[in-house]
Amino acid sequence: MARRRHPQYAWAVLENWQVPAVPPDPALRAALEGVARAEGPAALHARLAAVDPAAAARIDPRNVRRVVRALEVFEKTGRPISAWQEKRPPDFEYLLFAIDVPRKELYERVDRRVEQMFAGGLLDEVRALLEAGVPPDAPAMSSIGYEEAAGYLLGRCTLDDAIERAKRATHRLIRSREQWFRRDDPRITWVRDAEDIELQANIFTGVCTNVIRGERR
Repeated sequence: MARRRHPQYAWAVLENWQVPAVPPDPALRAALEGVARAEGPAALHARLAAVDPAAAARIDPRNVRRVVRALEVFEKTGRPISAWQEKRPPDFEYLLFAIDVPRKELYERVDRRVEQMFAGGLLDEVRALLEAGVPPDAPAMSSIGYEEAAGYLLGRCTLDDAIERAKRATHRLIRSREQWFRRDDPRITWVRDAEDIELQANIFTGVCTNVIRGERR
């Protein structure tokens, strides 16, 4: 359950977003990340809001990597990243499915999954990473579960607190996804199970007209 995997990637493909061809600048990134560590992510996000309000409105202040990238593009090109990110019609047809699960049920599934992660070896994995020299603020440690497990292993919280924090972080992730995949978006086909997917796919492609009439072979 990675904190940084964002549904923006799906829309970037389906809306054919144009990406600025700006190669990474390791020195600049390190300097900006240093600001986030020293002054806090909110201070870095405020810098972005001053030069690119549109991008700042879309980027979570806690997502330091995306804030850094947006500032990097501005520093290198003199144009805000939001000005580069044009959208064009895709050159293909698509059918976008979203799983329709009530939030309460989804939370319950997530909570069970988090408990299974901690009971199934996550602590040993994170302990091995820390002992191998991976810093707790490394990008790989920003994934949900890893960050909280590291906090427990470093004595920053109890095990119960770490598990509860991982659950809450995943709940926030779910809510943020709902802003990107909205119920009223006509481009999204909401489904409950594999049979729904099969039905909608057949309707979309016209492969099986009997399915449209509600008949199954």
